[in-house]
Amino acid sequence: MKIGIILNTNDAETCWNCFRFCNEALKNNHFIKVFLLGKGVELENVKDDKFPLLEGSIKKFIKNNGIILACGVCLKIREKEIGICLVSAMEDMLKIVEESDKVVTFG
Repeated sequence: MKIGIILNTNDAETCWNCFRFCNEALKNNHFIKVFLLGKGVELENVKDDKFPLLEGSIKKFIKNNGIILACGVCLKIREKEIGICLVSAMEDMLKIVEESDKVVTFG
């Protein structure tokens, strides 16, 4: 199944749960694309001692061919750059929604 994920938060617990879900889906042979939107583009800077495994979960997702895209406008507003994924646009988020069998949002 093709699953599209929209991550729209920088809350550590929600981000951690998002990537726990993504890795479980990959393990079960699903194709996953994550689109970072709004505060979600701050993902690389999310740190919380309660969720120390977040960074490892993200790396595992990427290593296992998970795809992450980030909203370029959201990055620009925050004057941020992101190194873990491709900078994208609403056109790309729409494509994820159109091509996915299911879309899940976190945030």
